[in-house]
Amino acid sequence: MRRPAPFAALRHGPAPTRRALLSTLLLPLALGACVTTQPDTAVVKAPRIAPADAARYGALEDGGFSIPAVDPDEIKPRNVRQQVNDPTGQMPGTLVVDPKHRFLYLVQENGKALRYGVGVGREGLEFSGTATVGTKREWPGWRPTDAMIAREPAKYRPWAGGMAGGAGNPLGARALYLFKDGKDTLYRIHGTTEPWTIGEAVSSGCIRMMNQDVIDLYRRVPDGAKVVVLPV
Repeated sequence: MRRPAPFAALRHGPAPTRRALLSTLLLPLALGACVTTQPDTAVVKAPRIAPADAARYGALEDGGFSIPAVDPDEIKPRNVRQQVNDPTGQMPGTLVVDPKHRFLYLVQENGKALRYGVGVGREGLEFSGTATVGTKREWPGWRPTDAMIAREPAKYRPWAGGMAGGAGNPLGARALYLFKDGKDTLYRIHGTTEPWTIGEAVSSGCIRMMNQDVIDLYRRVPDGAKVVVLPV
């Protein structure tokens, strides 16, 4: 039987030819020994907040307007509405705004409080002390303050005459207006069209809440409720 040419060359050919052929024949074996096949594994991202918490920030229909769901990835766990031990020492029914730490508390019985994450705007830093909820509004209208118009005229001057309430209104679904000694403080606790700003300091506005949270707060707080705004 005639020996196949490659193996004959390995046996009888010149040394350089034998080495080249040997490398060619062994390379596939070497590669096969080094390559391993890994099973496909999908990376499953852990939810940022619990499913039950995410459900509370789902889409709503309210007053003829649609409120979109808040993306759970935009909600930090600390900003989820939750019951905590009351850190304020105030009487039940009191609202306590802590702009420094970006929280709002509704004091409850038995040493507890309902805590909401909030965003704090520039106007929300201009008042501290004790006030009352002078009035409440569903889907409130809005007008930028003179200071806001002076600061960013291109952005706010078009709305100097006011904007009707609705899904695109910066005050969101609800607003609580704070009064002191019978006078409007111009301090507001309100919803927002920008839920990703909760827990942050923003350029304008007062105390903003996710619309789902401000609706919840609005149901719980009567006109005339005491409000304590802590200093920054």
